[in-house]
Amino acid sequence: MGYCIKAIATLVGCVLLLASAGLWAASVEVRALFSGSAMLVIDGKQRLLRKGQRSPEGVLLVDANSKHAVIEMDGQRHKLGVSRRISSTYKAAEKNTVHLSSKRGGHFVTPARINGRPVTVMVDTGATSVAMSKTEAVKLGIDYRKGTPITVSTANGLTQAYQVMLNSVSVGTVKVNNVEASITDGDFPQIILLGNSYLSKVQMTQENGVLILESKF
Repeated sequence: MGYCIKAIATLVGCVLLLASAGLWAASVEVRALFSGSAMLVIDGKQRLLRKGQRSPEGVLLVDANSKHAVIEMDGQRHKLGVSRRISSTYKAAEKNTVHLSSKRGGHFVTPARINGRPVTVMVDTGATSVAMSKTEAVKLGIDYRKGTPITVSTANGLTQAYQVMLNSVSVGTVKVNNVEASITDGDFPQIILLGNSYLSKVQMTQENGVLILESKF
């Protein structure tokens, strides 16, 4: 009987030990970084860990330098900078992606939305910003005359334009907010040019004649 009691007590102790070892932090925030160590806030408790050290909550500091810390949490590794936080429910968001096939002449022309309204645009990596004629701006309800007067260079030479800020530009699911645009005082360009004020804020690659746009965040 005494042997059974001892066996049960030992089993209970093992279960408790395993349970405590299996505890994982719900959230981790990097408070400060040093060479070979990091100050972390784990579930509200401040912990100074050295490289290779594991906290009571089960967070392992794999590496650290002045720029970032690499931690292992719930069996997965994450790289965090100062003030960056991660939780056990963390899941990297899938990035929005759109594939564009080239049209005649090798240009990429695609449906898009500006301020939520449907338009057709042509990708132009040589354009500084999204560019459109005042005719297109009027159709989109853009009060371009409230913009900043500027002079732009076009295929027809120098012309007057207005610099404005668009609320949003979307190509498929790849949306960018607060995009600079230039509105030319004429009917040029005949199609809206999707310039670098949008393109610089997305990931852009090309494979076998297909242009791939991907959200950065």
